[in-house]
Amino acid sequence: MDNWQQQVHQWFEKQSLHQATLSQLRRKDAGFPLRTLIRPVSLKGVLHYQFEYHEQNRVTHDNLLPEEAAARTAELLTQCYRQGLFKNDGADVQLLLSKKGKASLLSKPGTSGERPAPLEHNRKKRYVLEEGTPVPFLIELGIMTKEGKVHAKKQDKFRQINRFLEIASDMLPHLPKGRELTIVDFGCGKSYLTFALYHLLVHIHNLDIRIVGLDLKTDVIAFCRGLAERLGYDRLEFKQGDIAEYEGVAAVDMVVTLHACDTATDAALIKAVRWDASVILSVPCCQHELFGQIQSDAMAPLLSHGLLKERFAALATDALRSQLLETIGYKTQVLEFIDPEHTPKNLMIRAFKAPKTDAAQKWSEYLAFRDSIQASPYMEKHLKDLLPKS
Repeated sequence: MDNWQQQVHQWFEKQSLHQATLSQLRRKDAGFPLRTLIRPVSLKGVLHYQFEYHEQNRVTHDNLLPEEAAARTAELLTQCYRQGLFKNDGADVQLLLSKKGKASLLSKPGTSGERPAPLEHNRKKRYVLEEGTPVPFLIELGIMTKEGKVHAKKQDKFRQINRFLEIASDMLPHLPKGRELTIVDFGCGKSYLTFALYHLLVHIHNLDIRIVGLDLKTDVIAFCRGLAERLGYDRLEFKQGDIAEYEGVAAVDMVVTLHACDTATDAALIKAVRWDASVILSVPCCQHELFGQIQSDAMAPLLSHGLLKERFAALATDALRSQLLETIGYKTQVLEFIDPEHTPKNLMIRAFKAPKTDAAQKWSEYLAFRDSIQASPYMEKHLKDLLPKS
């Protein structure tokens, strides 16, 4: 073990490390995180070190015990980074590594003051949009004050917006690069999340985009147009229209559909597939279609209770939708959009284009499940030409 590695291990073993930043990639094309931040955290009263990996479009975490953390830090500096800044008891130490691995340690009096207690893990959740930083669209929509404080009654909406932005951020690597992106939001409503998506893509990631918000309500569209104009969101437009009949664009890169009722969700997913959209974000609502279709002797104890049948029908609907998307060439995830305590309609289907390596298997699984409950889904009937022959 080199001298600098021994020093790193001592900081963790003696629990003297306040925080560390690893940076300056050895190779920019190697897929390593741009930088890694390290800090002590307390998990159930036990000291760990949290590694926060900052990649191009997302942040991920690992929590390691001191010995594991020391080994991980040495590994990262050997393979990924050429620089580390370590703030310890009484001293700040900068570690510089040459291309050949020669190390230099530069020390100066500490700037972090007294040794802090390990932070309680997740004591305060970090958001894409942080409270305390004024965001114009949130102020206009009555979620934030001009000083950046979130109104007490809007905390749930603020968390929902941030959760949506986290999910959307994860999808950025799956969008085309080097050209204007077209995004359609079906059933946009008052467009809290449409404005949030615009802010994320344009003001945070500086992407070249065009977003179209579509809704049936005239007053809602008028409101959104006025707000977009006041905010200067000149690449965001709103139109009145029906999901199934919309023909305003020839190709779309990303489709968003939040709480479109019953088969309106299917219509939006069908549009997305026909456009060959790279990314789909869909929060279904009011899945009634299969409720009147489902039959199964084996599940009679479940289906004989209306409430249980309704919930099962909703889950079955989303399972079939996801499996059809997988068959057609998407990788799908069904995830929790927001906490169930805020709304029961909290599932999101998130999908992105992926190679069709197992379409036959996905189709076979779909048919087996569909037939077991005697369902005839709307989405399947309208995508027959893209599906394998039964």
